[in-house]
Amino acid sequence: MRLEELKEVLKEASQVFVLTDENVAMYWLPELEHWLGCEHAVEIVIKVGERYKTLGTAQRVWKALLKHNADRQAVLVNLGGGTVTDLGGFVASCYQRGIRFVNVPTTLLAMVDGAIGGKNGVNFAGCKNQIGTFAEPLEVMINPICLSTLPERELMSGIVEMVKYGFILDEDLLEVDESNYEQYILRAGELKREVVEDDPTDLDQRRILNFGHTIGHAIESFSLTTESPLTHGEAVALGMWCALYLSVQLCDLDESVLIDYENRLSSLLSETEVMLGLGDIEAIMSYLVHDKKNRDGQTSFVLLKAIEKPVVDQHIPDSLVTEALLELMKLIPEL
Repeated sequence: MRLEELKEVLKEASQVFVLTDENVAMYWLPELEHWLGCEHAVEIVIKVGERYKTLGTAQRVWKALLKHNADRQAVLVNLGGGTVTDLGGFVASCYQRGIRFVNVPTTLLAMVDGAIGGKNGVNFAGCKNQIGTFAEPLEVMINPICLSTLPERELMSGIVEMVKYGFILDEDLLEVDESNYEQYILRAGELKREVVEDDPTDLDQRRILNFGHTIGHAIESFSLTTESPLTHGEAVALGMWCALYLSVQLCDLDESVLIDYENRLSSLLSETEVMLGLGDIEAIMSYLVHDKKNRDGQTSFVLLKAIEKPVVDQHIPDSLVTEALLELMKLIPEL
């Protein structure tokens, strides 16, 4: 959909609502309303951070929609990173059994991943994305100018997700770094969209996108309970190391792939200090029980036979997962 077409859709909507967080509102809320010609939109501003991606926050947004008598012809514009687009898509897809929504990602991670694909949800009982829906946005509007205010740490988080695409889909994206990421944004988004179109409800090939996310989500969920929470990308960076380690053990992946990634890991985590140790392994393992990819009580992993050759539904004994985490914890002090 072209920008002018999107503007026309918003013009014809009964009401336009813009959901954003406190940080993004300071920088991009007026600009967005100008870009889309919706200066009279109702603004809904939530607190910043993954810890607010909850049913409680969703309820507050639903109450705001009700207060302003939003009907099924209303449109919700989600302006922000993955927390906002995940939450906003969930809110829109449930309100009156579904209203239209538009995603306007303002982080690199959301531009190449979170805002694309129709997965919407909130965290629940300390676990990532346990409550959610599949519903596609009307459009995903990407404007790289939004990245000009993005903290370096959030930029690196997005680069990690682009590197993931390099492992599973297009080796060229393994070359992404801080100096060249802009030229790969469109390609990364296209790769995500292609996979999603073939498997919109995550029943088959779309699961390759979970490479690095099984342990990554467990690490992220655990870190959110600590005083030093990791970003999604930082946790996935660690999860990908574990997935590569397991791939060497179980799928005959060339060990040089793991070594090359290990040599790069410190740069991907350069904006944070990873405060994890051997004593955290048991707690991290407990989060794997709730992973959405589990089948029949078994934890399911995406591994690699080779670069661009992922394999799904790899059921791995807890003892070997623990071994991977043990080796990761030994590596962390060197990062």
